[in-house]
Amino acid sequence: MSGKPVVLRKRAQHDIDEAVGYYLAEAGPTVALAFVDALEDARRSIGELPAIGSPRYALELDIPGLRVRSAGRFPYLIFYVERETEIEVWRVLHGARDIPSRMMELREN
Repeated sequence: MSGKPVVLRKRAQHDIDEAVGYYLAEAGPTVALAFVDALEDARRSIGELPAIGSPRYALELDIPGLRVRSAGRFPYLIFYVERETEIEVWRVLHGARDIPSRMMELREN
C-alpha cells in the first residue's frame, strides 16, 4: 500500500525540533533518535491509513477532519488533517500540555 504523502506544516516541524532538542539535552542522542524513529513510524501509518487517528479533538475543538495519533511510546500526539492528495500534520504536542489552547494558536495565525 502506498498511501498519501504526509507533510509537516511549519508549526509541526517547530514542535518536533523543540522535542528533539529537549530529548537531546535531557536524555541523550539515543532517546532523541528513538523519538524521531517513533515519529517516522507514526507518519508512515498515518499516510497508509489516515482514519487510524482519533477524531476526539475535531469534535472538542470544532476543527472538521482533525485527527490525532500517538507517537509510539513517547508522550507526544500528532495532529493532522487528511486532504485530497496529502495528509497535513498541523502540530506535534506533548500529551500533558493544554492541547485546546495550543491548537487554537493555529486559528490565530
